[in-house]
Amino acid sequence: LANEGLTRDDLTDLALLRLDAVVSIAVGENGLPGLAHAASLSPANDEGRATESLPPRHPAEFDFDFGLWIRELENELARATATREVGPDERAILVSVTAGRDRETLEMHVAELRELARAAGVSVVEVVTQSRPRVDPRTVLGAGKLSDLVIRCFQNDIDLVIFDQDISPAQARTLSERMELRVIDRTQLILDIFAQRATSGDGKLQVELAQLRYRMPRLAQRADLSLSRLAGGIGGRGPGETKLESDRRRVRDRITRLERETKRLTRQREGRRRRRDRRGVPVLSIVGYTNAGKSTLLRALTRSEVHIEDKMFATLDPVSRRLRFPREREVIITDTVGFIRDLPEDLKAAFHATLEELRDANLLLHVVDAASPDVDRRIRAVRDVLGELGLDDKPELLVFNQVDRLPEDEIEGLARRYRAIPVSALEGRGLRALLTRAEDILWDDEKRCPGEEERFLDLAAEGG
Repeated sequence: LANEGLTRDDLTDLALLRLDAVVSIAVGENGLPGLAHAASLSPANDEGRATESLPPRHPAEFDFDFGLWIRELENELARATATREVGPDERAILVSVTAGRDRETLEMHVAELRELARAAGVSVVEVVTQSRPRVDPRTVLGAGKLSDLVIRCFQNDIDLVIFDQDISPAQARTLSERMELRVIDRTQLILDIFAQRATSGDGKLQVELAQLRYRMPRLAQRADLSLSRLAGGIGGRGPGETKLESDRRRVRDRITRLERETKRLTRQREGRRRRRDRRGVPVLSIVGYTNAGKSTLLRALTRSEVHIEDKMFATLDPVSRRLRFPREREVIITDTVGFIRDLPEDLKAAFHATLEELRDANLLLHVVDAASPDVDRRIRAVRDVLGELGLDDKPELLVFNQVDRLPEDEIEGLARRYRAIPVSALEGRGLRALLTRAEDILWDDEKRCPGEEERFLDLAAEGG
């Protein structure tokens, strides 16, 4: 009205309300129309334009067929949608705010979020980042960036928006209402992956418990919001409150039952461990960051059928195998769920029972992806979780896996720097040296006979 043109809110409403176009007309002091500003949504393009704006002009000067313009635009949008691959994956945009992180750290975290999305079966269409000292308490992103995100979601036919930061129930609700899309955070994404991968009854129970613990405060907050809209006090308690309270009560009761079942399973595991201890069989536990190649190493060492997949959290339930050493000695070697940075508290609590198996380990084989760009951070993340479990005093042997992806001249220096054993589980390389070192740690009071290391199941027949 004041010849200010179209505002950012106008352009956001253009996408949210699914409008063909939006036009603002200035009105002069004499009440006559001034310049008109018009814009429409733009199909996805390489330049990243969200809208197409026409040059400001007097309404009388619009001398084109408006209906034809809109039909051509709709046809172009339809063609863009029709050319996309049709598949079962949901289309998602990843969102991350720096919030004090430097650019390099942000890029590593976004790359990890992309891998998590792939593991969950999500097709990542685009990544949106914003440099801010802290997240917005209401919408995580700033107002302008959020408006751009809304339009990008419309342009790319997005089903889901995934935030790298953990978002509060209030933030999730505000964002969902603003974008009219499902909005989840990194924790929910990890929980979804765990729900897909859990196969044992124990694993499924722990995943459900983690999900309910995560959802409980969000359910409570939604209930409080809904109740605040009722006429409070006497006469204000209607069916809505009964339904919300009953939902919360059912969740609490289910959590109580699952916790009771978890304690029962913990006692069963303790009984199995005591029987194993009486037999005096040493335990090797494979630990490490998710997707470091732990399951591949277990399969290579034991020559057994173990599920492996190049995805995060491909292994969720613990897997144990026997491994024979020279002099008719054997160990139990166990593969455990992979660790990850900033592991959500609900997941730590739920999988504490599974990770208790590590307490009986005589040696931890800490597997590291040697080709990862952030080796130090991943080692630190795993050791932090072990410290929280009270396992930081366990003997640890660093195993740098996937050295086949590194230049030959870097491998020896990297292994020497970290005092690690370099291996390639995929190629069977370095396994003999790994088992020889593990034997030295497990039976350090005994001397090996000359040439005895050659009897390690001929593991390195091809790779050495």
